[in-house]
Amino acid sequence: MRFATIEDGTRDGRLHLVSRDNSLCAPSRNAVNLQGALEEWDAMEPKLRIEYDLLNAGDGIPFDPSRALAPLPRAWQWLDGSAYDSHVELMQTAFNLAPIDNGGRPLMYQGLSDRFYSSVANVRLPSEDDGIDFEGEFGIILDAVQMGTNAVQAREHIRIIVQINDWSLRGLGAVEMKTGFGWISAKPACSMAPVAVTPDELGPYWRDARVDLALALDWNGARFGAANGYSMSAGFDELIAHAAYSRDLVAGTVLGSGTVSNVNFREIGSSCIAERRAIEILDFGTPKTEFMKFGDRIRMEATLPDGTPLFGAIDQQVVRG
Repeated sequence: MRFATIEDGTRDGRLHLVSRDNSLCAPSRNAVNLQGALEEWDAMEPKLRIEYDLLNAGDGIPFDPSRALAPLPRAWQWLDGSAYDSHVELMQTAFNLAPIDNGGRPLMYQGLSDRFYSSVANVRLPSEDDGIDFEGEFGIILDAVQMGTNAVQAREHIRIIVQINDWSLRGLGAVEMKTGFGWISAKPACSMAPVAVTPDELGPYWRDARVDLALALDWNGARFGAANGYSMSAGFDELIAHAAYSRDLVAGTVLGSGTVSNVNFREIGSSCIAERRAIEILDFGTPKTEFMKFGDRIRMEATLPDGTPLFGAIDQQVVRG
């Protein structure tokens, strides 16, 4: 199934089903918003699938992604991993940091979740001097997960897959990372692509609790990277188990993969500017690529290999706050 949330004057918007080719949509007759559907998923899923089948038979109206909010406009919890080893190693180079001794545990932080930008919203930020950066990620949205859930059990709780831009202010991040207390100023609200999908929509490209698809990024109209999401050192199932070790995870928890990155980054490109700058440090001894300026635009989209749309595109401009 595919979902979008359309603006209706409320903070959580109105849940719509979206057709398999992203051309049509229809408001759900059974769930008012996505959060409500997730909280009653076992009872709600079969009803939503009936609605989805009717929509794919042509019972809908044209879908306009520009009218969509983030599929989950606000969430009880946003947890972001850093599950791509090549990205972690490059960030250590960029920030001149010692290797992280995490005892083999996944890297993860808890970030701002009271809002997610829509895919077309202008992103307001205070200063270009903060090192404005995009981070292309995949994410999942969960139903309720009990404390102590293991990785095998965790797979049954992955209900929705989303595409995320995890905005970062690198100049502030370098300072906050060294405090040991985590990020606050360096991590503004994230953005979500307009369409959220159930794992079966990916077919064979959802495997081992990973998205086996390229995430294409274009910065000011020029291709910047197209790294594949499969090469996570810990799959989403393992990230869930890590997060649920000492707490229950409420329905509607959003969990990110971290910046998608591949070891062949010189060929495939990167999903954030900081990674590109780290590569330039390795190759030339100094970074050459500047961070974003006000007026810059970033577009990111993952499709099936044949070009069939999935999440739609995040296409946003950075503006002065």
